[in-house]
Amino acid sequence: MVEGTLLETPSSEPAQIEAYREAIKGGRADAYWYVSLVGLRPQNPIRIFRRVEKGLAFQAFVRFQRITGLSMGDLAEAVAIKPRTLARRKQQGRLEPEESDRLLRLSRIFGKALELFEGDAEAARQWLATPQRGLGGERPMVLAKTDLGAREVEALVDRLEHGVLS
Repeated sequence: MVEGTLLETPSSEPAQIEAYREAIKGGRADAYWYVSLVGLRPQNPIRIFRRVEKGLAFQAFVRFQRITGLSMGDLAEAVAIKPRTLARRKQQGRLEPEESDRLLRLSRIFGKALELFEGDAEAARQWLATPQRGLGGERPMVLAKTDLGAREVEALVDRLEHGVLS
């Protein structure tokens, strides 16, 4: 359950996190860099849209799970995929377009948290798992389950980046 679970730290930082950290430090983490966290190349948003429209490979889900340190069950809950459906998606090797879109939304939120903490994945994981006063005491990962909630998380990150206390 996402609400009561802390994000677990993966045993070693994946290369994707290091690449993201370097992109942040080098000023190359553009608006769509977060797609690299699910194994896509940051590119034209219309190409990303087309990939999502076809449904991402199940491997994108696995890759993001390893990067975030969430359990498969917690990530499935955050993406609104029931356990039996997740098992079917694994067997099929592909997510549905709506599931792919929700996975990218979480990827965007995790990417924003990485940027907030200058690439410190552990700090990003902890922040996402901790109730935030600026979000009415909710955990960012819980709010990110909906588009409206994700927008509120992003707005809080933007305020924090600009030194506006919430």
